[in-house]
Amino acid sequence: MIFVFYFFAAILVWLSFKSFLGGIAYLNFFRDSLAKPRSDYTPFATIIVPCRGLDKGLGENLAAFLKQDYPQYEVIFVVDDENDPAVSVINAIVTKAETRPAGSVPTAKLIIADKAVHSAQKVENLREAVLHVFDQSQIFVFADSDARPSTDWLRALVAPLADENVGAATGYRWFIAKHPTFGSELRSAWNASITSALGPNIKSNFCWGGSMAMRRDTFERLEMRKKWSGVLSDDFAVTRAVKAAGLPIIFVPQALTATVEDCTFTETVEFTTRQMKITRVYATPLWVVSLIGTTIFNAVLIAALLIVILSKTNDLAVWVSLATLTLVTVFSTGKAWLRLNAVRLVLPQHEAALKRQFWTQNTLWLIAPSLFLYNSLAAWASRRMIWRGINYELKSPTETVIIARDDA
Repeated sequence: MIFVFYFFAAILVWLSFKSFLGGIAYLNFFRDSLAKPRSDYTPFATIIVPCRGLDKGLGENLAAFLKQDYPQYEVIFVVDDENDPAVSVINAIVTKAETRPAGSVPTAKLIIADKAVHSAQKVENLREAVLHVFDQSQIFVFADSDARPSTDWLRALVAPLADENVGAATGYRWFIAKHPTFGSELRSAWNASITSALGPNIKSNFCWGGSMAMRRDTFERLEMRKKWSGVLSDDFAVTRAVKAAGLPIIFVPQALTATVEDCTFTETVEFTTRQMKITRVYATPLWVVSLIGTTIFNAVLIAALLIVILSKTNDLAVWVSLATLTLVTVFSTGKAWLRLNAVRLVLPQHEAALKRQFWTQNTLWLIAPSLFLYNSLAAWASRRMIWRGINYELKSPTETVIIARDDA
């Protein structure tokens, strides 16, 4: 049995070392991206922001989309109910945009979508919104209402699309809590490990719907509106379509967006489990890797700790256990530190909050794998989830069932 422990301990140390090397490459990738000259590729773009309910800081989030350093673009906000509490916030922003001098701010409007029947409400909102874009729009940009982009976000996200052969450009999220709690910081640490899965390796990149852009001609050629029918995850569907077409997905560090909100531990578990349930249906191999990887991580570290505590002699097993605990800690903490420093480069407006995350990002990596394991097992047990007040069941990547909704 001890040789089984040695075997898996060696695997964990090797994987931790590779992850650390990945952290170095991640930081260098961010530095290289920031060193590139500012892009002059700025065709007319349409930003589509589906909304439902009152996100924390919704007004600040939505206002940020109208403050982009970009010559010509429009913003379409879309909801599924004119009585949605987000409508008053959106109307205030749209009205403010309309009262300013022509050319000083982009055009903004609100669209009401139909109630979803066989897909996620967010997806139904997107499918409706693309029917209302300006004729001159050449770029479709999709964003989440809980994202707060920086002023150069749009220009940076659109830049890779100057190459007609690029399928999509994407950013990702970074969670920042106004009032840090264990739940909020654990969610940020959990999410951070996915953030660093994106990078220079185009083959492994994926789209994130909260900060994603495509050329309009590519969107139409891939028939994305049709392919969104029946799905729950807009970004996984885009990822599958783009990769099936043999087109690259470019990750743009400057398109990383902050999600500024607090959450409880219960909300963290709900959010992370929902993400893993979606992953199980839309990217089953990735879910399997998560299940196996987190099982090995937790089992090896617990076994190593027990050997060190319970062993009465300084035999080989104790030294191997101590070496495993030490090396995994050094490599994992190093990866977290490198990743946080990369994020600080592209989110300087949140420097104080990111500096405060030094301790949590460099320690909660130890707990996040346990949460990942729980999420993976929960995804195995059930395909049902509640997302923004709607209870869904994921039958397949192209079949979503709405069980109940809070506005029925």
